[in-house]
Amino acid sequence: MSSGFNTDVRVGDRVYHVQTEDRGPIHPVIDTAVYQSGRVLHRRSLDYSQFKTADEFTPEMLATRVGEQHRGVIEDLRAGLLDAELAAAVEQSSLAAGIQVQLMNPTSWLAGGTVSLDVEVARRADRQPVVGAKVEAVIEGALQPTRNAGVADELGRARIEFPLPPLGKGDLTLLIQAMTDIGKDEIRFTMRSRAKSAPPPGTSP
Repeated sequence: MSSGFNTDVRVGDRVYHVQTEDRGPIHPVIDTAVYQSGRVLHRRSLDYSQFKTADEFTPEMLATRVGEQHRGVIEDLRAGLLDAELAAAVEQSSLAAGIQVQLMNPTSWLAGGTVSLDVEVARRADRQPVVGAKVEAVIEGALQPTRNAGVADELGRARIEFPLPPLGKGDLTLLIQAMTDIGKDEIRFTMRSRAKSAPPPGTSP
């Protein structure tokens, strides 16, 4: 990433963390996310692939755009323009607290160019399995990212297997999501850009 900003913003009795990043030349996107307690409540992205090829385009211009987008989100946050969206995201986030998705094979999920994910979905309150939960996995940052799905069995477990896709040179993230009638949850693991040097995910960032 060529540039980025991180700012804590207090609005009344609430504190939000605003993060803006340039995803780099492979993925020319300026991405801004508003976090609260680790959950993304708002996201704003700008694809600059069209104007990056212009003769007048410079790294300084890109840095300016990154800063402008970061400040713009902060201004909208303080002005209350995002209140409705944030409230809806908080409500949805509370539903996500109803279940928890967990990777059961964190040390052996990648072998021989094949991704094999043993996933468990359980209710947070009593750790009972959630039968029929829909589980999806995708490697964000792959050259051709595709979603791979599975359904939890009577033990709340699902196995998802797929060939490791061609990987880009930028940031790579293994994203696992679970969706049920009582809510949804997701976990993200940062990977390296090369498959044979990708470490097994240990803990969610």
